[in-house]
Amino acid sequence: MADVKLTAETRTEFGKGAARRIRRDSKVPAVVYGHGAEPVHITLPGHELNLALRTPNVLLTLDIEGKSQLAIPKAVQRDAIKGFLEHVDLLLVKRGEKVNVEVYVHTEGELAAGPYLLEHVLSTLNVEAEATHIPESVTVSIAGLEAGASILAKDIPLPEGTTLATDEDAVVLQVLAAQAEEAPAEAEAEATEA
Repeated sequence: MADVKLTAETRTEFGKGAARRIRRDSKVPAVVYGHGAEPVHITLPGHELNLALRTPNVLLTLDIEGKSQLAIPKAVQRDAIKGFLEHVDLLLVKRGEKVNVEVYVHTEGELAAGPYLLEHVLSTLNVEAEATHIPESVTVSIAGLEAGASILAKDIPLPEGTTLATDEDAVVLQVLAAQAEEAPAEAEAEATEA
């Protein structure tokens, strides 16, 4: 799990105009909340934050006015067209504290030979893990699976210290038989006979 250090500045201006001025300076408006404390409105360096958010469930060490705090991204708002960061909500965490997060499900191996398709019913799993040991993803083998096979949430191996927060009987992956289309010549022959 990645741990990124960022220097944050507290902000006193709010609203669209203030947010636009912050973004014009290549910074991102954000809010930090959690542990029953009042929300703190901050400004973060845009480029460094954008790089950090490429890692799923990144742990951020924020230096807010000389005080170091740990936080994880809770909500990230991006411009729909240009994709730049507009606002970030951060959740305060403590070392040893358990948090609920989503982790991506990756597959390894090849399906059995034949016309099979793999359907990702769930692309992420909700898990509970220690804030400083959040897995980036989980991997499951699909080697040799045939049509009709499915992998449930409880069948996916999780790293030590991580527990499943999703319904354990939820279908995550399933293998389907590919539907073959009729050959064009056969379809034309049937059409002329009718």
